[in-house]
Amino acid sequence: MKRRFLSLAFLAALLSAVSALAFAVEPNEMLSDPGLEARARVISRDIRCLVCQNQSIDDSQAELAHDLRVLIRERLLAGDSDQQVRDYLVARYGDFVLLAPPLKPKTYLLWFGPAAIFLVALILIALYFRRRRQDAAPAPLNAEEAARLETLLAEDDDTTAPRREGPR
Repeated sequence: MKRRFLSLAFLAALLSAVSALAFAVEPNEMLSDPGLEARARVISRDIRCLVCQNQSIDDSQAELAHDLRVLIRERLLAGDSDQQVRDYLVARYGDFVLLAPPLKPKTYLLWFGPAAIFLVALILIALYFRRRRQDAAPAPLNAEEAARLETLLAEDDDTTAPRREGPR
């Protein structure tokens, strides 16, 4: 029974590894010109799948990704440069379609927001530990507290121990 389970687990792992090797680009999408196909693949790796959102259209199996891959190849066949194809997609879908959005005022928060949050967190942690260190130091005793301490120590002391003269 255990051996059969291990065999099935191995088979499942093997199948998942093989399926991970499958490419999203279908053979009927590929261009006959290897140079244009290479350009199309480079562009496709930089374009976000609007369905999957954290995958490039080159890796995505979504139907929209397929349509965008075909559109890129059509634009390249029509003579567009790589930048013209990217500009066309950005004009149609916005900067969100790019996996690495450009650095411009509209995207400053996207680019610098995580670093700003990290710095604020570091400052807050430093302030917390500084305050904690200050709170850890005992406050000096006032005269009443010192007298009370002295009486408590005197009650506890042996008669042989010398008497203390207050806090030092």
